[in-house]
Amino acid sequence: METQKKILVLCGGKFAFKALQLLAYEKFICAIGIGKGNYTTIDALERESEENNFGFKSFPDNKSISEMRNWIDTIQPDYIFCISFPFLLTESILSYGQNKFINFHPGPLPQYRGPMPIFEVLKNQENETAICAHFMNTKFDEGNIIFNDPITIETGDTYGKLSVKLSEHMAQVALNMANMLQFANNIPNEPQDETQSYYYEKPDLSDTYINWKRMTAEEIISLINACNPWNNGADATLLGEQIKIISAYLLNEPHENQPGTIVSFTHTLNIACEDNKQIAIEILKTDYGIITASQYMTLNPVMTGILN
Repeated sequence: METQKKILVLCGGKFAFKALQLLAYEKFICAIGIGKGNYTTIDALERESEENNFGFKSFPDNKSISEMRNWIDTIQPDYIFCISFPFLLTESILSYGQNKFINFHPGPLPQYRGPMPIFEVLKNQENETAICAHFMNTKFDEGNIIFNDPITIETGDTYGKLSVKLSEHMAQVALNMANMLQFANNIPNEPQDETQSYYYEKPDLSDTYINWKRMTAEEIISLINACNPWNNGADATLLGEQIKIISAYLLNEPHENQPGTIVSFTHTLNIACEDNKQIAIEILKTDYGIITASQYMTLNPVMTGILN
């Protein structure tokens, strides 16, 4: 019987947990490294590693990466899997072995390179995303592709919902990859098509801000979903106040108002959009905290004058 391959997993935290559990259950994992994780996550992984006799190491910052090669040499894994590991691996680390390092990117490559493809595919109103397994080089998300495993984006998927869906599917994808490595001498792969490539930087306020005059109702809903929960909603200005819209849905109803103004209030705040449609806000974040549309109306005295 062929000896079980030993896999060291580098991860960035909770998103990788289901994959770690399944790989551990199938006895592939020999060690776990975590980058930048919060104390709760680090403690949980360290405790699990001790109980299962895995190697464990935390890499809290980019400087600590200099310690990785010696650690890998001590562990002697057959392969290294990366799942949302936040730091770039250097040539000295990758020289441990050709095609030994495999990253699992939570978005299709080469079209969605960058740290937050889940946000980008939702904001761009894609109907499908993917988990891409690819060999690693010294640049983020640019190594040869092994496969893109597609996943449907459902109507109403938020960043949180899609993250959970991808995390659950990531476990099976990582296990399938481990089984491929167990029995295959050569893993087919191909260079990325640079004509199709795009790298998205980490979103800033210009990416998360609702421009009432330029964005359609569908674009606004997509942005709100893409910002929930990681940004506590999409940034916006309403009645001169800076708010975040956490939950809203499309109202396909015409209006005669300027974009960004309140058309009416039922149990939702119904806001005019530039394409003659409306969005219905259910939950938002204000200086009062995270509140419902009904609470916003009660707490904001300006609302009485507008809606009477």
